[in-house]
Amino acid sequence: MLGETVETKMKVRKAVFPAAGLGTRFLPATKAQPKEMLSLVDKPLIQYGVEESIHSGMTNIIIVTGRGKSAIEDHFDVSFELEHLLEKSGKRELLAAVRNISDMIDVSYVRQKEALGLGHAVLRAKELVGDEPFAVVLADDVIDSEIPCLRQLLDVHDFYGASVVALMEVEPSRISAYGVVAADPIAHNGTGDRLYRIHNLVEKPKQGEAPSNLAIIGRYILTPEIFQSIESITPGTNGELQLTDALKHLLRSRPIYGLKFEGTRHDAGDKLGFLKATVEFALQRHDLGGPFREYLKTLSL
Repeated sequence: MLGETVETKMKVRKAVFPAAGLGTRFLPATKAQPKEMLSLVDKPLIQYGVEESIHSGMTNIIIVTGRGKSAIEDHFDVSFELEHLLEKSGKRELLAAVRNISDMIDVSYVRQKEALGLGHAVLRAKELVGDEPFAVVLADDVIDSEIPCLRQLLDVHDFYGASVVALMEVEPSRISAYGVVAADPIAHNGTGDRLYRIHNLVEKPKQGEAPSNLAIIGRYILTPEIFQSIESITPGTNGELQLTDALKHLLRSRPIYGLKFEGTRHDAGDKLGFLKATVEFALQRHDLGGPFREYLKTLSL
């Protein structure tokens, strides 16, 4: 049967971060600041995804940027003046934290001149990715899990040698905001309710027309054939190339799996989701959690 044979396996070394969007849901905060640099407690959104990539064993980060995104490049660059000031002031813990940002991984940048969809953003990374499997991480989705979400997907990819997307169950009233899969559960690692073999994908279906309640969220492990699929599809609304449509095209010739990951996903691209994530991450902090919890108890809710 097509796709049942395990394909040639290559180690996934690179993670692509599409970061050229305008962040209109957070205006006016994102008028002069990339939404990826909005801070959850004291760390920008994109850094959570970069750290997840590192903890999953990846060594190269490719960030697809656009106009007004120079703050992202500055964040992952060396800041000689700041480091000198912190060293001179004896603030060694802060110095180590700042240096760790620029030392953590190799970062490359490619420009997306127009925001023409997620598929187009991924396609812009084609030359830097080359002919090897890679990850795609959407910084808006911050995932809190014991085992990094990417690592969970990589374990499936390593076994099947195929593309894998992260899935989560979504309420019917919210399903139209996501790409949704039609899929059959398959047994894997002793479970039969977490891994799925996908046989169709629908971008933002209307409530009542979705093929399931399983939505794709912002973590993907993709084989390099996805680039040819992106180049083969027709642009949709507003001339955008949707990654979901490219995955549907890829499905004609390659198997795609979906994994209901273990962990909690925070939609930090939404104002309410961002606020919830801020509270959750602050409560987990050893230096802030206790005092913050006591403060919350004083509120009249």
